[in-house]
Amino acid sequence: MAAHVFREYDIRGVADRDLGDDLVRKIGRGLAKMLKPQGKAHPRVVVCRDCRRSGPRLFEALVHGLTEAGADVVDIGVGPTPLMYFGVHHLDADGGVMITGSHNPGDENGFKIMKGKASFFGADIQKLAEYVKTSSEPLGPKGSLETCPIDEAYLDELRNRIRLAKGNLPVVIDAGNGAAGPLGVRALRDAGLAPVALYCDMNGSFPNHHPDPTVPKNLEVLIATVKEKRARVGIAWDGDGDRLGVVDASGEIVWGDRLLALFAREILSEKKGAAVIGEVKCSQSTYDDVAKHGGRPIMWKTGHSLIKTKMKEESAVLAGEMSGHFFFADRYYGYDDGIYAALRLLEILSRGDKTVVELLADLPQGVSTPEIRVDCPDALKFDVVAGVKERLRGKGELTEIDGARISYEDGAWGLVRASNTGPVIVVRFEAPTEARLAEVRGEVEAALEAARQEAERQRA
Repeated sequence: MAAHVFREYDIRGVADRDLGDDLVRKIGRGLAKMLKPQGKAHPRVVVCRDCRRSGPRLFEALVHGLTEAGADVVDIGVGPTPLMYFGVHHLDADGGVMITGSHNPGDENGFKIMKGKASFFGADIQKLAEYVKTSSEPLGPKGSLETCPIDEAYLDELRNRIRLAKGNLPVVIDAGNGAAGPLGVRALRDAGLAPVALYCDMNGSFPNHHPDPTVPKNLEVLIATVKEKRARVGIAWDGDGDRLGVVDASGEIVWGDRLLALFAREILSEKKGAAVIGEVKCSQSTYDDVAKHGGRPIMWKTGHSLIKTKMKEESAVLAGEMSGHFFFADRYYGYDDGIYAALRLLEILSRGDKTVVELLADLPQGVSTPEIRVDCPDALKFDVVAGVKERLRGKGELTEIDGARISYEDGAWGLVRASNTGPVIVVRFEAPTEARLAEVRGEVEAALEAARQEAERQRA
């Protein structure tokens, strides 16, 4: 068993190398046991998959394991991750499994899991890994498989929750050939829009560009088309449709922390005192803006499962990440849905003639970097981050919620954290000026390099 595929909040690996049929069947058996509510003979489990080429094989193996261990499986077909989340709520299922590699390369795949209406992560995933490795329990009565398309119910839900003030809003959308394309186009058309659609047909080899809107290179065609068509906004979705990327009319990329501030302003105008959650990569100006508009800002760990769990603990109305995950408990279910988030943004824009950048003109914006991803083996990355913490301790205010975020009195800060989804260390920096940004970045990156060298020596 490839133990590295069992990560903090999902299961993920190179499909043909790490996710063999036997392993996936065992995962299905384990989930049939772990998702079964007390006193119920058969758990009802929703299964959906994205458009990757390995999806049909993984679906067959997973369903084999689920049903032979007693689960009743509801196949809702091919679509984005939010369709699976919606399916669990709509069908009142005991859990759900999304077969997806998210924004990772096309040869990767994996599983995002729900336990009831909650996230399945951390200790649950490690317990599942242990079950897969050791269990030899008798399987008992078999479950069943039914096909139940819910695309129309999902679109009806969006139609009932979104009201645009006017429909003549020029918009370009780029789905990167991922799973959100067909439903996303239909949802925008249902809202009265006529979007210019780029790469909205599903193709699991992602022939045009990688479906990750946090990488500026992947937005180049969207930016050019927004300018050419004189659109008010450009919308991008990642491979499984749970993240939103945004390009302004000017071609400027609007990162997730600034979008979070915009969404928060709208909600807080009616719900003063409500909690709004960001994560450690978000700008300090976002947290300050939430407080300024009457909200209760909370900084938390990165990761969709971690954020959703924290939202329930804090009864938060909204949460967001730099990566474009947005979680609306206001007028929605509290899970991350890139299509719904796009509609909420278009709803705001439809009330006037301003662009996103114009609406955020009064939000202070220092000089910042996007997320910078530094390759680092899974076996080393957490040791490296621990070493960075020790090297930065005492040099500023150190926040250790998730990795190391060092903040200085002038508002500058730097972050180093280990990714939970790949062999990567994520860094980000923000400062009042370019010169100060270079200074902070130099100090933090020097600590990162020294910590990496030390970790490599200790592993040698």
